[in-house]
Amino acid sequence: MDLPVMPPVQPMLAKSVKGIPDPAKHGGLSFEPKWDGFRAIVFRDGDEVVLASRNTKPLTRYFPEVVEAVKASLPRRCVVDGEIFVAIGDRLEFEKLQERIHPADSRVRMLAEKTPAGLVAFDLLAVDDESLTGHPFEERRGRLVDALAGAVPPVHLTRTTSDPAVATDWFSRFEGAGLDGVVAKPLRATYQQGARTMLKIKHERTADVVVAGYRLHKTSTPQRPLLGSLLLGLYDDQGRLAHIGVSASFTAQRRAELVEELQPLVVTDLSEHPWGDWSEWAIANPDRVPGTQSRWSAGKDLSFTPLRPERVLEVGYDHMEGSRFRHTAQFKRWRPDRDPESCGYEQLEEPVGYDLTEVLGG
Repeated sequence: MDLPVMPPVQPMLAKSVKGIPDPAKHGGLSFEPKWDGFRAIVFRDGDEVVLASRNTKPLTRYFPEVVEAVKASLPRRCVVDGEIFVAIGDRLEFEKLQERIHPADSRVRMLAEKTPAGLVAFDLLAVDDESLTGHPFEERRGRLVDALAGAVPPVHLTRTTSDPAVATDWFSRFEGAGLDGVVAKPLRATYQQGARTMLKIKHERTADVVVAGYRLHKTSTPQRPLLGSLLLGLYDDQGRLAHIGVSASFTAQRRAELVEELQPLVVTDLSEHPWGDWSEWAIANPDRVPGTQSRWSAGKDLSFTPLRPERVLEVGYDHMEGSRFRHTAQFKRWRPDRDPESCGYEQLEEPVGYDLTEVLGG
């Protein structure tokens, strides 16, 4: 492979802002949907294609159908920044995307046929013998539109708008198709690897959840135990306490305080805990239940200290992935006024449904 921009490339990143920003304060902005998938830098030199992840690790072997789609729709020599996604019906499905990171080639190819992935392109770093990284985004976008003029699904060109009113509408509606918010790109910005040059606007919500356990921090010692993360639950419509995610990111002092504060709630007999039976059968962690391994954990100790589900915590979250929080929830405050059994899924905001094909084909 011999391209004007060669791997590894650190993709340009975004910093979080509240609300749709004013384009006039940034010298003009281009807004686009924030896709919920795997960020990928695509390198193509003839029949040679490399898909690289956000942290520059190879993704190529996990998405053979995307490799073939790149050959069918992208210029013969180019470097494109985009997102790999899996859509089921009219929604993005991040969990189906995660299933691809599997060591067995036979399983990867089976999933490529059963739940094929697509690629949405949103920036052009190089084409033919020309690097575009030093060019403003406004020019790169125009070149990208030209480069993908003949693209066919599952390769797509992301939608953009310069109108903040349209971006505001997208922010409220597109989440129903599984999108993660809106990204704003300064029109004059060059492509700066690893720099948070772009702006992202994500949903911010709160929920009251039950604290049902904790994991110790990697720096914890018997002499000074430190909490790593709180395990959170919500009651489903059958009255079962479902694991919905974790809350983490505490100072060292707060980690020590939380371990001490929660000791009176520690359950010594796991059979008396709502999640006790998982330790007997769960190995692969298909639902990310506590104490089990996943393809992402790389052998980490995921055992947990069970707690009586008596404490309620208000957390901040941005996005749901199926029945759980997509990202780590933010600790807000204890809610001693809430009954744990009253903490159910019905409190969570349901985004308005939206057809993904309209997002892709608009």
